Amino acid sequence: MILFCSLVFCFSVNAQTPTPVSLQEEEQRTEKLRDEILLLKKLKVSGYIQGQYQYGQEAASLKVGGANENPEKSYNRIGIRRGRIKFQYDEGIASGVFQLDLTENGIHFKDVYLNIKDPWSHTSALRVGVFDRPFGYEISYSSSRRESPERSTIFQTLFPEERDLGAMFILQPLPTSPFHFLKVEAGLFAGNGIKKDTDSKKDFIGHFSAAKTIGKNSAWGAGLSYYNGSVYQGTENVYKMQGRKFVLDADPGHKGGFAKREYIGLHARLSLTNSWGKTEVRGEYLFGQQPGTLSGSKSPNASSLPEADVYIRDFRGGYLLLVQDIGKLPFSAVLKYDWYDPNTDVSGNDIGLNETTSTDLSMHTIGGGILWYIYTNLRLQAYYEINKNEKTSQIERYKGDVKDNVFTLRLQYKF
Repeated sequence: MILFCSLVFCFSVNAQTPTPVSLQEEEQRTEKLRDEILLLKKLKVSGYIQGQYQYGQEAASLKVGGANENPEKSYNRIGIRRGRIKFQYDEGIASGVFQLDLTENGIHFKDVYLNIKDPWSHTSALRVGVFDRPFGYEISYSSSRRESPERSTIFQTLFPEERDLGAMFILQPLPTSPFHFLKVEAGLFAGNGIKKDTDSKKDFIGHFSAAKTIGKNSAWGAGLSYYNGSVYQGTENVYKMQGRKFVLDADPGHKGGFAKREYIGLHARLSLTNSWGKTEVRGEYLFGQQPGTLSGSKSPNASSLPEADVYIRDFRGGYLLLVQDIGKLPFSAVLKYDWYDPNTDVSGNDIGLNETTSTDLSMHTIGGGILWYIYTNLRLQAYYEINKNEKTSQIERYKGDVKDNVFTLRLQYKF
């Protein structure tokens, strides 16, 4: 018993006696810990989740869930509109960005690009990869901040997926310069959204903008954008507007050629803060030429070259947005009007004749809603859209207004 107690006492004393650590070993541990902390600081992780309920009239197109199972009745859907997670790693003047979108429809990438800043002022940069097209204001305005559930109809049509594959220079004067409020963005892009490049032509996008604060309570911004690109011609048939009708230009040399795609955009915004809260007004106007098909004027974003006949249309459209904070309450009221006329050369009852179709009808949307900032990173959005289409007696479906209004209720968490 005495021997057993002695052994237990010895083991206990040894267990409680700390192993001596040299000063050099302690410094090595501290250095390793410091390196790990610096490494973590270089990596930034952010994102947001948008859970959404939508109600639509019988002909509405909702952004979550499947199509209407009963085209004669209104319907509703729930889903994850966006589930974004973004990784950004900064090392010196370079940074790499990866952004994924995770929803019930699968996992898709949104951003993959390398950004290299100039080593002197860090205000100018070269960006290469898949990223937002530098056109206008609404495209690069994050979906987590946008006051309406979706971008305007014209941007969804001309710039599907918002992003493109390309390379771009960002030029801005030094912070100490009186012209620091000016910025130029210009680059070459594949012109096919986030799908793979499918032809040897590259599109040019240029954006000149200015933004400045005035005192503590107001700010303004404005800009001019230009897009010069092309769309592959999959057949020998190209239709062009002459007067109020499409005229066929058939030439074997058209197949494999390219139709011109040209946009010009203007945008402006103004914000003021007073006792009523912050008031912000934004607007954009676009016009130009869009090569499309008989059934649509949407820009290409497919993984293969089109084989349909090309229809060339002059278009115009834009939006006007008003956002008003409600005093010091955590609420904002939103009112928005947007329109898109895909073919400015024809209207009314002439649509449906001479190769024109429902694709040539203009669309107008009036939307309004409330934003509730529940907490720092938690926001609830309620928004109703009244969609109005141009009418024509030549197409049975569009003799009156199609019932396609949409209500959206969205809860967003941002991290």
